[in-house]
Amino acid sequence: MPTRFRALGVVLAATLCACSALAADDDSVSFFRAVNTDNADGVSRALAKGFDPNALDEHGKPALILALQMESPKVARVLMDAKGIQIDIRNQAGETPLMMAALKAEVDSATALVAHGAAVRKDGWSPLHYAATGGSAAIVRLLLSKGAPIEARSPNGSTPLMMAARYGNEEAVDALLAAGADRTAKNDLGMDASAFAASAGRDRLAARLKPGAVAK
Repeated sequence: MPTRFRALGVVLAATLCACSALAADDDSVSFFRAVNTDNADGVSRALAKGFDPNALDEHGKPALILALQMESPKVARVLMDAKGIQIDIRNQAGETPLMMAALKAEVDSATALVAHGAAVRKDGWSPLHYAATGGSAAIVRLLLSKGAPIEARSPNGSTPLMMAARYGNEEAVDALLAAGADRTAKNDLGMDASAFAASAGRDRLAARLKPGAVAK
């Protein structure tokens, strides 16, 4: 083959590769735009064409976690039902979809994730920590009913009750106490739930949580 034809072939191949890459980039942009705007039809069309439901956006966020973070519940349900979805996929911070739903206090999404088999147990920061932080007593009770450990410990030894106290989520506090959470437990810094509440200026809640205090 003459040199000029070989060179032309190389150019054409490179052009085709570049076009394919651009098309893939366009597909990704369209998909994640649909995720961000709760465009369930757009996401469904992309999945029908073979788009990976576990794809990561440009910041490394999995589509399902992003949908929950952006409060796109219809897209989240489409992704949960997608073939091949990793229901416990993690982001770069080690968070799972269930943790994000719990943090956002999205009861319906959390319930659906659990129904799809999402793990309620996790070493370190757990879904129950996030539910306590998000403040949904309903999600707290849901996770406990599915076997989430009530005294789960974060990397620094903090419990869900401590997180609920820190953020002043009294309904979550009440749900945890009703289920037997230990108000005397301390983390690695020697802080109990009462100290967490006090550190955030929540003096009334801190008084309620002091060991030996009478439950409200």
